[in-house]
Amino acid sequence: MKVTVVSRSGREVIKGGIELKDSATVSDLQDAIHARTKKYYPSRQRLTLPLPPRTQGKPVVLNPKKRLTEYCDGDANNLTVVLKDLGMQVSYSTLFFWEYLGPLIIFPIFYYFPVYEFLGYEGERVIHPVQTYAMYYWCFHYFKRIMETFFVHRFSHATSPLSNVFRNCAYYWTFGAYIAYYVNHPLYTPVGDLQMKIGFGFGLICQVLNFYCHLLLRNLRSTDGSGGYQIPQGFLFNIVTCANYTTEIYQWLGFNIATQTVAGYVFLVVAALIMTNWALAKHRRLKKIFDGKEGRPKYPRRWVILPPFF
Repeated sequence: MKVTVVSRSGREVIKGGIELKDSATVSDLQDAIHARTKKYYPSRQRLTLPLPPRTQGKPVVLNPKKRLTEYCDGDANNLTVVLKDLGMQVSYSTLFFWEYLGPLIIFPIFYYFPVYEFLGYEGERVIHPVQTYAMYYWCFHYFKRIMETFFVHRFSHATSPLSNVFRNCAYYWTFGAYIAYYVNHPLYTPVGDLQMKIGFGFGLICQVLNFYCHLLLRNLRSTDGSGGYQIPQGFLFNIVTCANYTTEIYQWLGFNIATQTVAGYVFLVVAALIMTNWALAKHRRLKKIFDGKEGRPKYPRRWVILPPFF
């Protein structure tokens, strides 16, 4: 069969098209495009069917595992696909590693090194126990996130745009420095001993629960990240759609109860808003997929992220 590859403007990307076997898959087509144009490696390609003239809506995205003949309409010997360049890509493990590495390094720098002397503070710095525990808590959290990235998480998409590395690093690294500056500041006033213990204790419990939620989510996908959408079940997922976000928010609440800084609470609010937006989108998607029709299970009634509010 012959496949014509065009851009979104209709310009032919591969002159003369590509000849493939009738049994070829979309993945085979991606490899063939890469062989003809080295710039467009498979993870950089997004292949869709062209929309009919004067038609609005989202185009059909080609599944790499399906045969090309499944997308042919009438003429099984010819197919036209639209190629969108997704830009330079990096693996999700690379993306997460760099965004988490920054905070993991930045916080100890403010704790161990004479940063405040370079910033003009001349008095003697006294390190309070809560600052030491905060440093251990913080480093444990981001070390855990890096380990989960490489040994727990299974990603449905292999890659992410390179630009996301800079965006995510700017977010995590900036907030890391912002919080570290105030928690480790020589003029920092610690909370009471009981409040510190309650905050860190509650936060550590939530970190462990968060890890368990990630293990449950991991089991929903096969080793190659496939498996499609499934209804999360077990533990907190029986009452909350995004229990992993719930425990993530609460673990930072515990950190802020123990450290009590404006910077920490600003980060908590921003992170909660971002995760709530993700959770609402996932909740709507799961309810749409599992609608109880044509033999599909019906998505059970659950809170989205933060009982009893959402």
